[in-house]
Amino acid sequence: MRGVLTGFGVIAVVIAVGYFIGRRGSLGPGGREVLTKLAFHVATPALLFTTLAQADLSVILSSKLLITALSTAAAAGVFVVVAVARKWGPGTATIGALCSSYVNAGNLGIPIAVYVLGDASLVAPVLLFQQIVVVPVALTVLDLTGPGEKGSVRRRVLAPLRNPVAVGSLTGVVVSAVGWKVPGPVLDPLTLIGNASVPAVLLAFGISLRGSSLPGRGTDKVPVLLSAALKSAGQPVVAWALGAGVFGLRGHALLDVVVTSALPAAQNLYTYASHYHVAERLARESILLSTIASVPALVVVAALLG
Repeated sequence: MRGVLTGFGVIAVVIAVGYFIGRRGSLGPGGREVLTKLAFHVATPALLFTTLAQADLSVILSSKLLITALSTAAAAGVFVVVAVARKWGPGTATIGALCSSYVNAGNLGIPIAVYVLGDASLVAPVLLFQQIVVVPVALTVLDLTGPGEKGSVRRRVLAPLRNPVAVGSLTGVVVSAVGWKVPGPVLDPLTLIGNASVPAVLLAFGISLRGSSLPGRGTDKVPVLLSAALKSAGQPVVAWALGAGVFGLRGHALLDVVVTSALPAAQNLYTYASHYHVAERLARESILLSTIASVPALVVVAALLG
């Protein structure tokens, strides 16, 4: 239980700092936008490159990754089906699907993995899957469906190669796959820059909460509540059913996959929504709701399966 509380405590403090920065106007009217651009264009690509360049890609062959992929697809798929039926548009459908299934495996998942599961590497399959598959696919959809001129077919196909987050992820995978060891003089500054990603995202998220209404009460009420429910309850239930009923996992192995699936939506999803100017309120409120709901969810999972 201490790991759950520790992870959430760290995040809550940084978000609170961002909120008070927003209230005081310390960074000026464009502070949130600057932090968002810093995270999207510079810090997050550096973080993803340094993480994946040193990762063991063999974890992608594990059954845990398959469970993660299937539970992610299930939660995201339900939201997309509802979004299409209710004509919410591709931007809302994409951001909502991410908020329904994209777990906070980095700044929250790692401390929880250390304190609850006893091994930080247990979140690696989730982290790799999201960075290699989910993010490039989702951002490509946003690139191709956003406002403005879309250009030629060739331009659309090459859209992921113009996205800094996708480029950082894919470059790191290539470096790891070929077994190249990044020299220290190259890796160290990138690591330093990448370390700014999580605090920049959390501070921008905190600033965005200034003046906002309570989550789940505005015009985006239905998609917000749906995505938060899928993330906090739907995805972990699917992961448990797959792990126990299909793959025969028991004990600590089952706890691993259910705990990681029960993590809340990641704060960097708000960065993506803000960058593309789509479904920003949905992202902000869904992340906040799923973060609040994940506290009792993780406690229950740890009590039942731990």
